[in-house]
Amino acid sequence: MNRIGIATALDDLLFNRDLTVEQATERHFAPDYRQRTDGEWADRAEFVQHITHLRTVVADGRVTVHDELYDGAKYADRHTVDITKTDGSTVSMEVYVFADLAPDGRFCRIEETTLMLKGGDGDRDLGSAR
Repeated sequence: MNRIGIATALDDLLFNRDLTVEQATERHFAPDYRQRTDGEWADRAEFVQHITHLRTVVADGRVTVHDELYDGAKYADRHTVDITKTDGSTVSMEVYVFADLAPDGRFCRIEETTLMLKGGDGDRDLGSAR
């Protein structure tokens, strides 16, 4: 099984403009992918809408993984995403992830909780905004 960490997936989704959202999604997420962010479920199509929206407001950023654990097809991590938005403002979020991996190593389910460390009130839903 190939192991795709969250940092590589997020880099491709948000910051690698050489890949389309669809190409990045196909690379890192199984066809039946679904995600729950702060209690709100999204299927793969809704996830693609979310990432497409984020690409309109995110200019640059980085993902820092603090803790990461693989156990067979289970994955967990704690990471920070630091973003510079197109308007020049910055957002920093800490994210706790529990995930299932497909046999090919792509994510098939992620459940995550986000904690905003820095940003404006309007940035609180950045983890699920569409």
